[in-house]
Amino acid sequence: MKKRYLMAPGPTPVSPDTLLAMATPIIHHRSPQFAEVVAEIREGLKYLFQTKNEVLTIASTGTGAMEGSITNTLSPGDTAIAIRGGKFGERWGEICEAFGVKVEAIDVEWGHSVKPEEVAARLKANPKIKAVCVQAHETSTGVNHPVKELAQITKNLPGTILIVDAISALGAYPLPMDEWGMDVVVAGSQKAMMLPPGLAFAALSDKAWGFVKESKCPKFYFDFSKELKNVQKNTGAYTSAVSLMMGLKQVLAYIKQETLESIFAQHRLMSQATKAAVKALGLQLFPKENATEALTAIEAPAGVNGQDVVKLLREKYGIMIAGGQAQAKGKIFRIAHMGYIGDFDVVMVIAALEVVLNELGYKAEYGAGVRAAQKVLFAEASK
Repeated sequence: MKKRYLMAPGPTPVSPDTLLAMATPIIHHRSPQFAEVVAEIREGLKYLFQTKNEVLTIASTGTGAMEGSITNTLSPGDTAIAIRGGKFGERWGEICEAFGVKVEAIDVEWGHSVKPEEVAARLKANPKIKAVCVQAHETSTGVNHPVKELAQITKNLPGTILIVDAISALGAYPLPMDEWGMDVVVAGSQKAMMLPPGLAFAALSDKAWGFVKESKCPKFYFDFSKELKNVQKNTGAYTSAVSLMMGLKQVLAYIKQETLESIFAQHRLMSQATKAAVKALGLQLFPKENATEALTAIEAPAGVNGQDVVKLLREKYGIMIAGGQAQAKGKIFRIAHMGYIGDFDVVMVIAALEVVLNELGYKAEYGAGVRAAQKVLFAEASK
C-alpha cells in the first residue's frame, strides 16, 4: 500500500479532528440543533474574514461564489474590470460576459502582479466602471495582487466596488476585509480552510449590499439577499451541506483557538522554507514579484517538462502537487503549503523533489533543498 500525500493547491489535507466532526450522525438542516451550529459558524466566519458583516455560506464550489458576486451586484450592460494575470483572472471575464456584463480587461504578464496605477487610470478614463474583479493571488502563477492598494482606490469611488477572489488565500495570509475596504470577498472550503470541496463563502460590505439592491442580473440559487435573510435566522435558503458544516464549525473553532496571527505566521514560515529550498536546488521561482505565501510556483529546469515532475511524484512516490495551466503547462510546477500542512510535510516534498529531478536528468544535490528548508523551519531549535 502506497502512502499518499496531498501538496496541491486544492483540495488540501483535512485533519483527523475535522474528519471525525464530519462523521457524526446527520442532523436535520431545519432543526434547533443545526441552528446552534450555524450561529457558531456565523461568528467564526466573521473572525476569519475580519468583518462585522454577515458571511454567506453556500453549498457550491468557490466558482459559485464568484458567479454570485457578479450576478448579485451588477446588471446586464454594466462594465467591470477583469484583471487577467492567470487562469483564474480569466474566469472573472468569462463570468461577466455570461451575464451580459461588459468587460474591460487588464492583461498582466503571467508571473507579475497588476499595477494599481493602471487600474486607477482605467477607472479615471471610464467613470462608469461598476466593479474591479481581481484575485488576492493568482493560484495558477503563485503571484499576489495588491488588493490593499486597489481597495484604497475603489473605496473613494461610490459607484465602483472591489470584488476579490480569495478562494485559495483566505486563512493563509492577512486579508482584513473591513480594515482594507474590500467590498466583496469570496472563498472556498478546500484550500487554506482545511475542508473538503463543497462550500463557498461570500462577504459583502455595506457599499456592496447597496449594489445588490440595484442589481438586475438573473439569479435563483445564488441569491445573496435570500441567503442573508436566512442566515440571520441561523438557517440556509436551501438544504445545507450538513456534514461539511459540522467540519466547518470545528475548523473555525481551531482557527480562533490558534489565532489568525499564529496561522499566518506558520504559512509565512513554510513559504519561506519552500522558496529557500527551491533556490538552493538552483531552480527559479516563476513569480517575478510578489510571490504568494500560500504556494510556490517553480520553473521547470531546462530539459525537464514540468508535467513529468508532477506525474513522477504522483505515480511513483504518491505525492500530489500541481502542474502549470494553459500557457504555463509543462513550464512550471506548483507546491502548496496552505491549510493542514506542517513543517515536515515541506521537508518531505522537497526531499522527494530532489529525487525526481535527478531521475529526470537534472542534477540536484541531494540534501541541498532539504537543508535549506530545515534552516528556515527550525532556526530557533538550532540556536
